[in-house]
Amino acid sequence: MPSLKDLKNRIGSVKSTQKITSAMKMVAAAKLRKAQENAIASRPYCLSMEKIVSSLANKLIDNAPLLLKGKKEIKKQLLVVFSADRGLCGGFNGSISRAVKTEIQKSKVQGIDTKLLFIGRKSADTLKKEYQENFVEVITGNSTNPLFNDSLSIALKIVKLYQSDEFGSCKIIFNKFVSAITQEVTLKSLIPIEVNQEDISEKNKLNSVYIYEPEEEVILNELLNKNIATQLFSAQMESTASELAARMTAMDN
Repeated sequence: MPSLKDLKNRIGSVKSTQKITSAMKMVAAAKLRKAQENAIASRPYCLSMEKIVSSLANKLIDNAPLLLKGKKEIKKQLLVVFSADRGLCGGFNGSISRAVKTEIQKSKVQGIDTKLLFIGRKSADTLKKEYQENFVEVITGNSTNPLFNDSLSIALKIVKLYQSDEFGSCKIIFNKFVSAITQEVTLKSLIPIEVNQEDISEKNKLNSVYIYEPEEEVILNELLNKNIATQLFSAQMESTASELAARMTAMDN
């Protein structure tokens, strides 16, 4: 049976932990509002960029750039994984790690090898023992303060690896912010571009004719790199808001 001194020490320890978790909850809550606003504000721009690229892709099915349609003959994919640099955020990092394992196993059944590029180190730490030979790079420092220039730099790395035939397709996996208590693990194709079938049917229904200046190929080549950077930046902002929400909830619990 513990002595009175042991109980007193335990009570003091619990109170100290309570102060720390309370402070972390307040910090996360203060940062969450701005991160949430940024994530929500980025969605219309991100969707508009996707629609523009998708619309141009529909017109260039035969002459589409490789960056748009992927390289099916290369049985390798790059998976860009967004997680946190720190823990103490509930199941935020664990859900991403499990989704990455599922995607790797699913692709392996289809005869496709997976390479991993991590934005944030926690999932990398979890998967290092099992999949270290698949790692391309682990990038840290982006999760708390997303900047478009950082996403642009990562996009250029991805394009360079793609042009060197290091992989034939690319996907991103991240937590999409839904609410303070709900984050949704999202898997999205970056290369090839996901063509929206609703846009195609709507376009056929209207039977509209557009004249592009400059030509569609020129516009599309200019937009593809920007689209990759935009999708990465949007995913990073969604991930940041989700991380803060998960940390706030975890510290409250």
